[in-house]
Amino acid sequence: EALLVLHEALENLAALDAAKAELVKLRFFTGLTLEEAADVLGLSLATAKRAWSFAQAWLFREIKRLQEEV
Repeated sequence: EALLVLHEALENLAALDAAKAELVKLRFFTGLTLEEAADVLGLSLATAKRAWSFAQAWLFREIKRLQEEV
């Protein structure tokens, strides 16, 4: 169930901002460092840090919201 919630939350993030969702996938599923993921996506490290912070906070709230619906 937790994986389904995570999957749905990532899909919702991708609908909002595909680049941020891709950053999360690279960090979470492939284990890349923030620097490596930034390089893959062609982002500066500063931009990647901001995107990662936003994505973490957004996903935390979204997962909580989705779990409350269940």
